[in-house]
Amino acid sequence: MVVNKTPGSKSTATTSGLVPDDDAVPTRLMVFGLTHRDGTVPAAELYRVAAECGIAIETVRSCMRRLVAEGLFERSGEGKEAVFRATKAGKSVLSINEQRHVLAYAQDAAGRGWDRRWRIVSFAIPETQRTARDSFRDHVLSLGGAAVQPGVYVSPHRWEGDISAEAARLGILSYVSTFTTDDLCVGGERDPRVLAAQLWELEKLSSQYQGFIETYRGVPESLSAMRHRGEQLTEQDFLPGALQIAIRFNACFELDPLLPPELLEKPWPGREARNLLAGCRKHGVLARNNKSGPALFSVFDDAIAHLP
Repeated sequence: MVVNKTPGSKSTATTSGLVPDDDAVPTRLMVFGLTHRDGTVPAAELYRVAAECGIAIETVRSCMRRLVAEGLFERSGEGKEAVFRATKAGKSVLSINEQRHVLAYAQDAAGRGWDRRWRIVSFAIPETQRTARDSFRDHVLSLGGAAVQPGVYVSPHRWEGDISAEAARLGILSYVSTFTTDDLCVGGERDPRVLAAQLWELEKLSSQYQGFIETYRGVPESLSAMRHRGEQLTEQDFLPGALQIAIRFNACFELDPLLPPELLEKPWPGREARNLLAGCRKHGVLARNNKSGPALFSVFDDAIAHLP
């Protein structure tokens, strides 16, 4: 299949709804990181963690009002007695994020994951359904799709089920086509690794992961040494530290299309960054003096637990 790539086009993988382009990223990320497995976030727990992380209560309230307005959470109760519950849309965001982490660690463990077939989705949705079109495009990007032309996206992942389900949910299935090929040509290029590097800007992503690695490389060893000295992390240290490392890691992970290892440079720094994150989490949780405290970013631990 031959495609001429639109000049200047680029692709960004993003978990739609998790990180918007504004200054509230740390707060929003903290909220999703605190959400329990049943989709609830007690306000008292949210305000307590925010205080430990140096985030103003009014900032948290503003963030929650926005999440409710976006239809991602519903609120019951008032003040510190309130409980926020993820809506169907909110649970979808949480599920996509969890699935991405599971996929990332699973591919790292297997060292492979591609059947050498490209999946393509094409859509031409009328302007009268612009909101649905924008939502669908964001969903395609959240699945790691790369734009090769307006309305044409490609991925090495088996995404047909997710694509069709989202199109049906938005009522635009009749405007969407999916197909596969083992002979993708974009702008005259057919080599899979070269295509991957061009379509997903892997050099830039690699550099971001390297920055994360350089920043946190010594953390697991330092935490381990601290434990052997009989020292522990207080909540004032653990919670802000957990939030900060999640923010830095997420800045890379949100842009990562999670391509199969066969399409990546070796060694791929994303794998090292995930191993480093796992080490920081493991030693940080073990050094925490309040083992029953809020489970901030347990999605990382759940993803690792899924591995064989």
